[in-house]
Amino acid sequence: MTHHPGLLRTAPLQGETTSSLICRVASRYGMEAKALRSCWQWRNYQPGHDGGGARADAEVLLNTAGRQLLACLCGVKEDVLARALPSWGQEDAKLPVKEDGVPAAAWRIGGAVAGPVAFGCRLCAARRTGTVVRVVRYAPLWSRVCVRHGRWLLDADADQALEHLDVRHLLEVTAAQQRWAGVARRAVRVGAEPERVFALARAVVARWWDQALGWERERIWPRRLHQVAGGDAGRDLERWRVVGRDAVVFPEVVAVAEALLDPGMAELVWVDSGAGRPQALPADGMFCRRLGERVGRTWLGPLAATDHGGPLIAWMGSVIRIRRGAAAGGAFGYSNDPWWVRQEHQPATMAGQLRVLGKEKKAPGSGTMWRAVVPAEQRARIGSLIDSAEEQLLQLRGAQSGPTAEVARQLLRSLGHSAGLIEAAWKRTAVAAVNGGVPLEEVAQWADMPTETLRSMLTAGKREDDG
Repeated sequence: MTHHPGLLRTAPLQGETTSSLICRVASRYGMEAKALRSCWQWRNYQPGHDGGGARADAEVLLNTAGRQLLACLCGVKEDVLARALPSWGQEDAKLPVKEDGVPAAAWRIGGAVAGPVAFGCRLCAARRTGTVVRVVRYAPLWSRVCVRHGRWLLDADADQALEHLDVRHLLEVTAAQQRWAGVARRAVRVGAEPERVFALARAVVARWWDQALGWERERIWPRRLHQVAGGDAGRDLERWRVVGRDAVVFPEVVAVAEALLDPGMAELVWVDSGAGRPQALPADGMFCRRLGERVGRTWLGPLAATDHGGPLIAWMGSVIRIRRGAAAGGAFGYSNDPWWVRQEHQPATMAGQLRVLGKEKKAPGSGTMWRAVVPAEQRARIGSLIDSAEEQLLQLRGAQSGPTAEVARQLLRSLGHSAGLIEAAWKRTAVAAVNGGVPLEEVAQWADMPTETLRSMLTAGKREDDG
């Protein structure tokens, strides 16, 4: 099969997906993408979303003849395409091993080929190509700002229409991208991989983001979120919190990454831990207090310090273990890797959150936010009960010495008290859910008890509160 060079030259954009380039070539010739794709023999079906519709992050892998065909249609040499397209030259088991001269192609999901996939800036593409068409490219989160046009470029793997967010008036977001280059260089100098440092910082800040609805003093993120939502997130706050999260928290992610690489901050962790005399990390520790200041929130320190089980405390624990191991002449182990982000600490993706949100909105009583329907004093009471139960349980760790009868008596009394606190928090949470519009039947199912039993318990609890 002989291929003639394309009459119209279509240059690839750096980091572009092969699928995106094929669509642009089709547009250049005034064709539907589907018609142009018929030039290749396809080994599988184009991936789509659960609700129907093609995925924007779908990628194409080509065999040798398929690559030659695309180069001819573009009017561009193959080595140019190889430098620009991250998926160029990658093999796929669905493509024939033996070359028979027939152009063949296989569909893949872009994220599984060469990393995160995002929409490109249409205005930049138009400036380069002369046509306003959609572009999809591989881009890590730290490079999502189009500085020229003030756009945050969104993930392309989600089933939603937006390609970008307007961040022209959020100069701190643009500045954070420029600042990241220096942070990445610092990471390399200290022997850390910039990607892993960013991932840990993002996990820390994403956890804060999930908690921020309960932060009465938080002012920065709500302001940014309303701006990226066009002025007011309004009734669609839940969706905007998902779509806008990465753009809104980006400055804090870079600031946290910079702080975690600072030897002075690591020294504060060591001092907070008691250095040579180990002690529990305090709620008013110097490290978390200073970290709060570095992200523009002087009040954040105690909240961060008491977030046990989160990625920040895990990082602090690794720093402490490394220092103690070095002092004792011990070896560095994988469990002490400070940049390791556990699976449970990895932030949910925008696509995943939107799928969950779509399912929740179909259920009665699920379209309202916890903070909007539960009074502040009730939220505070639930949190206080949980904190008291946690404190009681932590105290039991050191109470297991002495005569058998005395230890058993103390443990049982303390456990009974903790169980009472947890039951009280459980009841108040169930009441809040029912008052917020969640059907009693669903709450009963979550609580794993008959509906009538739950109704009786809540009714009795209400009478006790009223009395």
